[in-house]
Amino acid sequence: MAFDYFANPARFLRLANAVLPWCVGATVILLASGLYLGLFVAPADYQQGESVRIMYVHVPAAWMAMFVYTNIAIASILSLIWRHPLADLAASASAPIGAAFTFLALVTGSLWGKPMWGTWWVWDARLTSVLILFFLYLGHMALTHAFDNPARGAKAAAVLALVGFVNVPIIKFSVDWWNTLHQPASVFRAGGPTIHPDMLWPLIAMGLGYTLFYITLLLLRIKSDLIGARLRTLDSLRQDAA
Repeated sequence: MAFDYFANPARFLRLANAVLPWCVGATVILLASGLYLGLFVAPADYQQGESVRIMYVHVPAAWMAMFVYTNIAIASILSLIWRHPLADLAASASAPIGAAFTFLALVTGSLWGKPMWGTWWVWDARLTSVLILFFLYLGHMALTHAFDNPARGAKAAAVLALVGFVNVPIIKFSVDWWNTLHQPASVFRAGGPTIHPDMLWPLIAMGLGYTLFYITLLLLRIKSDLIGARLRTLDSLRQDAA
């Protein structure tokens, strides 16, 4: 299987070196085009006016907050069950990125909520569950580095990631299960998107750009960790030989 093949750090580094330039280029193009379309081409909303343009930063950030945590949960399964050597690295590298996306979603959501709802924050189901997700990211990062033995920290963080994953579907379906200020899904829904194409395409471009940005940062962080581990091993061998 592919995840077995790339368990070898040398193979993974070769893949990362080959993929990174393409990811960087595609990220820049997608984010630049998405921001341009969202800020200058897409029409203003007939109710929300120009403030709706925060959507092109906020909504993809919220998507990524859930997507990255889902990837951490998958990596945790690979670590706990299959002992994949890169799974813990992928999870620990993803956590700060996911936390940043979640923080961005919370901040931009507050900026959007003030003119729409008249308040920066309300304790509705969607907002509260996203805030819990942010704390789960912080808890994952804290547990990863809480033990002298890195393996124990990685295992504790993996367990937290799997237990906390129950929050992801709560975020997704909170607007359907409870009465919240958020509108129901308008892009990823069974009957297809209900949003106008002039607004949908910038959202898709930003979503893809955010995704490739995450992949770029993830590859860079794992690559840095692998190189750092190799240097520490070489340094230890050099000290033993001396």
